Amino acid sequence: MRRVGTVVRTAGGLAIARAEAGEDPPRIGSSVVDESLSTVGRVVDVFGPVDHPYVAVTPGSGVGLPSLVGGKLYAR
Repeated sequence: MRRVGTVVRTAGGLAIARAEAGEDPPRIGSSVVDESLSTVGRVVDVFGPVDHPYVAVTPGSGVGLPSLVGGKLYAR
């Protein structure tokens, strides 16, 4: 597993995470889990500056987006 980043906001039904500086962002389509290893969703986009990008995650069914804000996400 590798760290995706911290969820900074939600927008358009997506969780937007800020990737860690200096780490490669996850690939589009990667499965994403939270700190308790519960599946959250999948990476649908990586955008922004190359050295500190944002990662858009589409949530799985039953995942409450507001509860993800401030939490760390990880890619499998």
